[in-house]
Amino acid sequence: MLTQEFGDWDVVIVGAGSAGCVLANRLSANPNRRVLLLEAGGSDNRLWVHVPVGYLYAMGDPSLDWCLKTEAEPGLNGRALNYPRGRVLGGCSSINGMIYMRGQARDYDQWRQMGNTGWGWDDVLPYFKRSEGYHGGGDDLHGAAGELRVERQRLSWPILDAVAEAAAEMGIPRIDDFNRGDNEGAGYFEVNQRGGWRWNARKAFLDPARKRANLRIVTGAEVARLTFAGKRVTGVIFRQDGAAYHARANGEVVLAAGAIGTPKILEHSGIGRADILRPLGIAMVHESAGVGENLADHLQIRTIFKIKGARTLNDWYASPLGKLKIGLDYAFKRSGPLAMAPSQLGIFTRSGPEHDSANIEYHVQPLSLDAFGQPLHDFPALTVSVCNLRPESRGSVHVTTADPGAPPAIRPNYLSAAADQRVAVASIRHARALMATRRMAEFTPTEIKPGPQVDGEAALLAAAGDIATTIFHPVSTARMGVDDGAVVSPDLTVKGIGGLSIADASVMPTITSGNTHAPVTMIAEKAAEMITARLRG
Repeated sequence: MLTQEFGDWDVVIVGAGSAGCVLANRLSANPNRRVLLLEAGGSDNRLWVHVPVGYLYAMGDPSLDWCLKTEAEPGLNGRALNYPRGRVLGGCSSINGMIYMRGQARDYDQWRQMGNTGWGWDDVLPYFKRSEGYHGGGDDLHGAAGELRVERQRLSWPILDAVAEAAAEMGIPRIDDFNRGDNEGAGYFEVNQRGGWRWNARKAFLDPARKRANLRIVTGAEVARLTFAGKRVTGVIFRQDGAAYHARANGEVVLAAGAIGTPKILEHSGIGRADILRPLGIAMVHESAGVGENLADHLQIRTIFKIKGARTLNDWYASPLGKLKIGLDYAFKRSGPLAMAPSQLGIFTRSGPEHDSANIEYHVQPLSLDAFGQPLHDFPALTVSVCNLRPESRGSVHVTTADPGAPPAIRPNYLSAAADQRVAVASIRHARALMATRRMAEFTPTEIKPGPQVDGEAALLAAAGDIATTIFHPVSTARMGVDDGAVVSPDLTVKGIGGLSIADASVMPTITSGNTHAPVTMIAEKAAEMITARLRG
């Protein structure tokens, strides 16, 4: 295919997701710097992107989602999982759960202890604050002037308040703010919304920069590979509407394609493991053993309890009058179930006394269904999902063909580590204990999944494999570090390659103790500052 030239740029950013939108805004702030932003997807001008509950319909829509799948997972009893990744302006911030969660201070202090200078909690806090528009105003831990709006949810559920009271009965305190460095406690999640609408990265960061003459945004542009002069990146080849283009980068190419997309582009460009790339006919440019390795993800175990004596979305939705009220609440007040994030109540706690900080996260929902995309059950119920915040299992994502349009093989390797198996069993037992509190007795909870008949270590582990699913937080596939296995250095430049940096979830040395959108935004803020300093140099 004949490749057409697409001009010279100071910076080419690959991916207009949670990180790419931040990078485009910050790096184009200098009017003398020409910035090109490439996004494989299209416009996010879709109703179900912006109405919060629309995530149910956005995931699995090929116009918004890459619609990836994992390979069959041994730890999940041979099941393969759908693996949603945003393919749209705003990326995953256009289809995610909108939860604003930084994680724990210890996460970032551990990054620094691993040799990643400049990435401790005190180092990264200013970058969280820089992008944050916090509903409660600014203070020593929050920013009020940033573009990324953080609000309280515009709803409450008496049944969820009861669950929080049940958690207190177990010694888990109420908490109003999960983002002050220690998230242990129970409370409603804060969300990236504005006035009851999703507030994605496109609205927050890209819209304020769109009219800059030095920024060009190209959608429908799927990057096939990088171009090189020796071991220095000189640009990218991308495809759009059946044609191929070459965009030259005089300063840097920044990969912000996410924990799945970034290693895929690296491997198709000849950066990765020779034993994987050479048999596919991909010419090697640089051996980097860590590319596509170290995949970590949060696996949630979705226990379900049927209840009595309280309203849930199941019975609201089953009633014509309930549906009408849902629509009217949103139409006139931007509140109610249509304004819901996927999960409303969070609980961070410890699965056992051996843990020195919260190691499990609950996502409690006043609804139940067999799987995403399937109908709600016709009885009132709670979904009480529990995920291991710090899994030890590690997987991989690798290309399987020289065709850059083919999806990679995603192998998260869930529950392969013995420690993760122990936490999975303890998580089910913890959820049962929560539902067995005196406070919850009023609602007569009856366990539906995995079912009260399931007991014993082996049976509970098998049940976890049957009902667990991803919570959509893949990270670490091009991890940062100072060791030989790391792909990028602490300044986010790719080791052994000039003119190339990475700024997305793939660079996380370890997974954070919570949802990952806020940390990715922080990484992009810090990356933009470092890239700006390099370009000046």
